[in-house]
Amino acid sequence: MILTIAIVAFNAREDLARCLDSLTALPPRCAHEVIVVDNGSTDGAPEMVRSRFPAVRLLRAPGNVGFSAGNNIAFRESSSELVLLLNPDTVVPAGAIDALMKALLLDPAAAAVGPRLVDRDGRAELSFGPMPSPWGEAWQRWLGCAQQRGSWPMRPWVEWRTRRSRTVAWVSGACLLVRRADATAVGLLDERFFLYWEDVDFCAALRAAGRRIRFTPAVEVIHLRGRSTAGVGTATAIAYRRGQLAFYSKWRPRWAPLLAWYLRVRGQHPDLLKDAPPGGG
Repeated sequence: MILTIAIVAFNAREDLARCLDSLTALPPRCAHEVIVVDNGSTDGAPEMVRSRFPAVRLLRAPGNVGFSAGNNIAFRESSSELVLLLNPDTVVPAGAIDALMKALLLDPAAAAVGPRLVDRDGRAELSFGPMPSPWGEAWQRWLGCAQQRGSWPMRPWVEWRTRRSRTVAWVSGACLLVRRADATAVGLLDERFFLYWEDVDFCAALRAAGRRIRFTPAVEVIHLRGRSTAGVGTATAIAYRRGQLAFYSKWRPRWAPLLAWYLRVRGQHPDLLKDAPPGGG
């Protein structure tokens, strides 16, 4: 079984170096390659990859093309049976990737699997969930905020919930292992999603094709949570809302007009926000 580890990076030099260190210090036992798709970084990340990690394949995107398009470059430039989408702001413990592969291969009906994501202090992230809806989004967001604050009893509840293996609607694209055949069958990642919602959309497409998405707590990966987008709040807000509107138009069309109206009333519609290019990795 051959594996491609695909990392899309944009101005994330320090996080990327840390991630690659974790992958190369104790690499997966299976045959594998690591591909870094650079989205036009200006922080010296490509030069760092070339000098410190010569075995890593470095691909240069034609500018900041976003998360979906960047991962699709890695898909098209590789031929492995399995592809791991991995954020540069992750640290992968020894044996985690092998265990994640085992979890996927043990379920022939599963197209993709995601691990338990934790922060640097070991707190679990809600890295999976049901098919989004307006009320479901509100609940998921509230739970995430309560977990970050350490609120009782929600933090213990989130910790318990993320200790159970389950079939879910989606898992986070920060660390998502997928079978190439399934990814190809749904046309890879939808490039309308520049940053945010691309993983939820990808999983929705896999499920619409009759396949399962699995979450396994038996594997833990450290996620430092989007540090490459730090300092570009307006840009990331625009990307998030554009992705949200695109997702609802595609999968929840009855709710899409109401969502667009609500965002305009709240001044959060992307058309009302000052545009700027967000991070793409």
